[in-house]
Amino acid sequence: MALTLRNIMTILVLALSAAASGGTRAAEAAASPWVRNDHTELRLIAAPVGQPRGELRLGLEFQIKPGWHIYWRSPGDAGLPPRVDWAGSENVTAPAIAWPLPRRYTIFGLTTFVYGDDVVLPMAARVPDPGAPVRLRAKVSYLVCEKICIPYDATLALDLPPTAATGPTTGEDEAERRIDAFLARVPGRVAAGDPDATLSVTRAALVSDRAGLWLEVLARSAQALTAPEIMVEGPSALRFGAPQIERAADGMSALFRLPAAVVGQGGAVPSNPKLVVTLADIPPDRPARAVEQAVTADSRAAADAGAGLGVILALALLGGIILNLMPCVLPVLSLKLLSVMNRGGAAAPRAANLKTGGSAADATREVRRGFIATAAGIVFSFWLLAGGALAFKAAGLAVGWGIQFQSPLFLGLMAGILILFAANLFGLFDIPLPGFAARVAERAPAENAVDGRGSLAGAFATGAFATLLATPCSAPFLGTAVGFALTRGTVEILSVFTALGVGLAAPYLVVAAFPALARHLPRPGPWMRTLRVVLGVALLATAAWIATVIWAVAGAVAAVAGALVLVVLLALLALRGRSTRLAGAPGFAVLAVIFAAGVLAPAVLAGAGGPVTVAEAGRWRPFDKVVLYNLVAEGHVVFVDVTADWCITCKANKAAVIDRGRVAAALGEGGSVVPMRADWTRPDPAIASYLRSFGRFGIPFNAVYGPAAPQGIPLPELLTERAVMDAVAAAAPSAANLKKGGSAAAPSAANLKKGGSAAAPSAANLKK
Repeated sequence: MALTLRNIMTILVLALSAAASGGTRAAEAAASPWVRNDHTELRLIAAPVGQPRGELRLGLEFQIKPGWHIYWRSPGDAGLPPRVDWAGSENVTAPAIAWPLPRRYTIFGLTTFVYGDDVVLPMAARVPDPGAPVRLRAKVSYLVCEKICIPYDATLALDLPPTAATGPTTGEDEAERRIDAFLARVPGRVAAGDPDATLSVTRAALVSDRAGLWLEVLARSAQALTAPEIMVEGPSALRFGAPQIERAADGMSALFRLPAAVVGQGGAVPSNPKLVVTLADIPPDRPARAVEQAVTADSRAAADAGAGLGVILALALLGGIILNLMPCVLPVLSLKLLSVMNRGGAAAPRAANLKTGGSAADATREVRRGFIATAAGIVFSFWLLAGGALAFKAAGLAVGWGIQFQSPLFLGLMAGILILFAANLFGLFDIPLPGFAARVAERAPAENAVDGRGSLAGAFATGAFATLLATPCSAPFLGTAVGFALTRGTVEILSVFTALGVGLAAPYLVVAAFPALARHLPRPGPWMRTLRVVLGVALLATAAWIATVIWAVAGAVAAVAGALVLVVLLALLALRGRSTRLAGAPGFAVLAVIFAAGVLAPAVLAGAGGPVTVAEAGRWRPFDKVVLYNLVAEGHVVFVDVTADWCITCKANKAAVIDRGRVAAALGEGGSVVPMRADWTRPDPAIASYLRSFGRFGIPFNAVYGPAAPQGIPLPELLTERAVMDAVAAAAPSAANLKKGGSAAAPSAANLKKGGSAAAPSAANLKK
């Protein structure tokens, strides 16, 4: 039968319809039916194979109700990841899920890692017989949460034709595009030391301090990090909290510090645990970068080296005794000396010469009472410091030994009191003035303060003032004791501070126990007038030193203004005996106002002219923990010096050890050690956090880092050349490392470009 044009067109239409119908069935066959519930819809999708290699790319697709979410493979503090049971599947291996990068979700203090909205979990499987069809049966169990969590189960079914019969991929398949889009979000795997990695972990370590156990992870990037993120998976015995993140100034590296907790095992920290770290940078304006890296965390520094309370109390007592010999207490020695002269050099000899029986006993009792009062003033002041520490802790504020010297108001008050003490020693006023401050200024160092109850008040005030001026110093064992106390409870804090006070008061308690010792002191006489002037000048010098600290803390304007007002006060006190206008209540009111102005000026004018910043000379680098760890990772030995302008022990360490001899040579140009200095003159949370990581709450603090000591070797409060050089040798690469092909030595810091950061390698360096 001849085919007419009409018949030919009919046949073509039918053929095209059949082809379209077959294509639709094929498209439908690449995805299972949706399984729906109140909060999610899910199905299986499959991408064309492209080549008959027996490979199959699948996706578990979720559409999630807004506000709800499902969980990543390691959900975090709560939650369960999706689980798939492939029982009943034929001609396919169990597909493995490739997990895209999740997002961090925090609620009620719990941190989890989740997926929301639409998500595809890519999967890969192998088909043993490419010439046979594939039968997929998946039972999916998952948890979907908002404010409440609901578990669901869904059974998915998908039958696929033989993979060998699948045509080449065109990139136009919707399932393929969906799978590829989420496959691009799966973190790539990198190996430790991979030179081609653009984002990687260079250091992982478990460390413990008085605040607990921490995981520190140092990451490097070939591009500046915008919004770094980290997820850590490890043994079930370890749990990790939300990270604290510090980025280098150039953004090319970051330090993650995660609180860690040990679950079970009697609290024992696992030895060098194996971890999987997922690093990511998630900028808001471009796609995220993410990598996954297996690492081993160094746990050598995580051992708890804490001592018992008894040992700490003994160290506190010894530290308090040694504190009497520290340079910060020298200004107070003037008050101590006059007090001893008055009570011992005068009263005791007179008592020995008295013929009447009871009077000698009375004089001895008076000496004992005076020294006990001074000791009581010291111990009471330490109780006040302990109370302040407890109050600060309760308020969530930073606490530490000597941090009150970061306060312009406290510094102004100390300078004002020193001026009053010096004026009294110069004899500029000799009569009681109204108010506690005047009684302290007059009676504490007064030559005739041996009579009655006033003598006990003056002795008590001398002890209290000695404690305040002692706080910018640190003595051996003191840092350990204070660090222990400030991380414990009320009982421990009060006990340790009491032991410190008893130690500082020990010389007074000895004389109180053996009053006869006072008889060996010289008698008072005209020579004491000269001594009073000399000691008054010493107190003025101390006030001048405090003015320099105010300059560093609050700025030049605050320091100069406060100093000028107090100089005016001293001049008016000198004129007071010659002018009737300054006598009586009106005169006292004028002096009180000027004193208050001098005390308040540093606080009121703080920062008015901008705080003075003195650039470190030579090679000293400003403290940056990220740069520090990067330097160590590159093989350098680093010496860290935490100091402050108000820390007298710090200055003593510089003069005696750091700036001289072999230590200065090692830290100087061409030396083998990179010096890094943290200036804690003004409050700095980063420095305070660094100190707490070593269980320290005061300065000086010094530590040496290197390839053999990446966690740092803390040094004693009072440095010696031998202690520093021994630590440098211990931190440098060992001979064992040399035999394994390691660096011959810590690279000379001279090779570092001045002003550059060794912490931020360029992309070119990472690819070499």
